[in-house]
Amino acid sequence: MRSTQQFSVTLPNDMAQMVKSKVSSGEYASESEVIRDGLRALQARDKALEAWLRTEVATTYDKLKSDPSRALSVDQVRQHLADKRKRSASA
Repeated sequence: MRSTQQFSVTLPNDMAQMVKSKVSSGEYASESEVIRDGLRALQARDKALEAWLRTEVATTYDKLKSDPSRALSVDQVRQHLADKRKRSASA
């Protein structure tokens, strides 16, 4: 049984040119390698996003749910952002 599948993919001209450039520069041996590497990068990004959601976002949500007094009001958030903008503009 084959461990690969063949696909036909249509790309916008700028993306197709990028793939061709990667191959012609010698960075990749074939168009398929460029696409595979792009998919591996997408897979890594998805995995990192999922880990961030699980560890950071869910944990923070659970803490907030268990102690709602930790929450900031909309006005407090706006004020914090305005103060932060002022500090970065004066730096």
